[in-house]
Amino acid sequence: MDTLGPILHKISYMALPLLFAMVLHEYAHGWAAEKCGDPTAKLAGRLTFNPLAHIDPLGTIILPLLCLALPGSFLLGWAKPVPIDPRNMRQPRRDMALVAGAGPGMNLLLAVLSALVVAALFAVDPTLLIRRPTDLEAQPSTFSAMFLLPIAVMALYSVMINVFLALFNLIPIPPLDGGRILTCLLPAKPALALARLEPYGMLILMGLIV
Repeated sequence: MDTLGPILHKISYMALPLLFAMVLHEYAHGWAAEKCGDPTAKLAGRLTFNPLAHIDPLGTIILPLLCLALPGSFLLGWAKPVPIDPRNMRQPRRDMALVAGAGPGMNLLLAVLSALVVAALFAVDPTLLIRRPTDLEAQPSTFSAMFLLPIAVMALYSVMINVFLALFNLIPIPPLDGGRILTCLLPAKPALALARLEPYGMLILMGLIV
């Protein structure tokens, strides 16, 4: 019970940034695919900001909670991948690279926007720099403690989460986005060899993480 409180406290600040990061990551893939001529994601109802359409029970809820409960609070998770059909694209190899890069690109954009929010809040109230989320209990009646501090903490988590997701997804191992980008850029034979790693990609990544 002594460790449950801090875990729940952290989840209360990380849940929304993590959800937005994963949902918008997948939305970006679907949006880029549609711009490249593939309407599969839109027809499947996945070109939406509704998180219910993108949530994977294991990757979006269960695994992140387990990671936060473990020592070190390492964060790992994913949303439901959007369906994409390269056969509908005008230039499949080029367009698939663009679609794969759209997800990490969205995460980097969210990180920049979150950093701007943090900078703006610090400009409004410089004392936020020296406060902690636990100050909410000490000063519950102040506007800064009730509204600005929680937003600043969530924005900071958003920066960290989105930078991590962007860099992690750019690892050049299928089925991550970096692996798909590299597959599209390589000549045919090396690309085929790399693509054959996809069934074992998650096992390789888990081994590297361990």
